[in-house]
Amino acid sequence: MSGEFVAAMEDVVEVYAEADDPKRPRVNFDECSVELHADARPPEPAAPGRPARRDYEYVRNGTANLFVLVDPSAGRRHVTVTERRTKRDFAEQMRRLCDEWYPEAEVIRVVLDNLNTHTVGALYESFPPAEARRLAARLEFHYTPKHASWLNMAELELSVLSRQCLNRRIPDAATLAAEVKAWQDARNEAGVKIAWCFKVADARKKMHRVYPKQTPAADH
Repeated sequence: MSGEFVAAMEDVVEVYAEADDPKRPRVNFDECSVELHADARPPEPAAPGRPARRDYEYVRNGTANLFVLVDPSAGRRHVTVTERRTKRDFAEQMRRLCDEWYPEAEVIRVVLDNLNTHTVGALYESFPPAEARRLAARLEFHYTPKHASWLNMAELELSVLSRQCLNRRIPDAATLAAEVKAWQDARNEAGVKIAWCFKVADARKKMHRVYPKQTPAADH
């Protein structure tokens, strides 16, 4: 592993370890693609002495994208269904983060991966300069190391979403939006939080092999 990997890992873990501050909330951001499948034939409902039946064949209806924002310590998450995940779509998520979900925050610390759309430049490619600068001034990006998605707590949330909501056929984007909203609202109402226990000291002890070897100082 490189020094860049370790530096990014320790930076993210330190963000998680900081005390909660409503003026500087921490949120995790990620996205995933969902295949939309409709039934090729209407399913048969259960009847006395006979279980419900669904044909194994299905109709492909394309894909949709899910953006997931989760505030682990507050027990809040927002899931948005979009057609794509372009720079403009990312920028719009950041605008909503600033203006709709955390309008009172001074700075919002966002943990996210290194996808090429996840940049401050995406704001400038999507909004007029003054608007892009306004949003950029309120956002503080913390990137997970490459090939270390386990450090992003949004990945944990997506895993739960997949098991509890997406593990069945969903025919279209409208149905997907309704299903994930019901899941999101129920989980938010329950206030489900994520307790992150892995600290920098743990990384240095348990993952010492990924830390680069020190280069001895040259004699003069």
